Amino acid sequence: MQSDTPSVFVQMTRPAPVGKVLLALGFVLVAGCGGESAETTASADSAASEASTPAPEMTLENVGFATPESVLHDVAADLYLVSNINGAPLDKDGNGFISRVSPEGEVLDLKWIDGAADGVTLNGPKGMAISRGQLYVADIDCLRVFDAASGAPIGEHCVSGATFLNDVAADDQANVYFTDMGLDASFGPTGADAIYLLSGGTVLDVARGADLGNPNGVAVISGGLRVVTFGSGESYRVTPTGERLEITTIAGSLDGVEPTADGGYLVSSWDDQAIYHIAADGARHVVVEGVEAPADIGLDRTRNRILIPLFNGNSILFRSLEAR
Repeated sequence: MQSDTPSVFVQMTRPAPVGKVLLALGFVLVAGCGGESAETTASADSAASEASTPAPEMTLENVGFATPESVLHDVAADLYLVSNINGAPLDKDGNGFISRVSPEGEVLDLKWIDGAADGVTLNGPKGMAISRGQLYVADIDCLRVFDAASGAPIGEHCVSGATFLNDVAADDQANVYFTDMGLDASFGPTGADAIYLLSGGTVLDVARGADLGNPNGVAVISGGLRVVTFGSGESYRVTPTGERLEITTIAGSLDGVEPTADGGYLVSSWDDQAIYHIAADGARHVVVEGVEAPADIGLDRTRNRILIPLFNGNSILFRSLEAR
């Protein structure tokens, strides 16, 4: 592990539900951030421009999901990938799996990548990103790499001292960023809070320390990274030199984050059981409410649809971001 800062950059309470939806979203969602590589921008924008009707809203339940933590739109295949912890988040039990689901809600392959299969290691998969044909998956203390088309294992990048690797994001230069929440199995602090960069096969520190607030969701944005935290409930921008800027508290137990084309972003909150849109000026609006334990959200920018994994409910929600 190299510790020098890179120059490249390119559970949980259940309070009363929050108020009614406040924002009718008419913006086009920005492609190439969060869990998707920016190389998908053109194809996603083209498809989005052709979409004339909102995608139907659905709830996928009782289909075999087991502690779903993250949903990613694979733009090239036009499928959704669902990471399933299948047990406790930090158990190295070899039974994690990744599902493939069609945009119509059909489970095409429940255990497309199966930690129990010969030659595959996958324990508690969480955040995912695709970059240049490779699928990167955060798995406790290792970043696993698979072929994005076939699901075949390619390799791994294990991080000494990591305790709770969580979200993953990629830019269009094949740089892959991932977070460590710095928590143990009881969700107590370990002091391993970190934001890492995988570049050229080497894992580098972007930022480290307990002041990161248990970093969870990460997305590539202009001028650095957008990070949201599970412990402190903060959102901040991280510069290429690891400096935290624009620090603001949003809500308790933040998880997934996805940028939007208006300069804002979407973020999920466990404590508020809600998905917020945070505008560029900091104004916040509820876009989805009453969702218990919303984990690492994804976006289908082609269909203007948010993908919400319910961590405790073994379900996935599809919710349209058209005017509601």
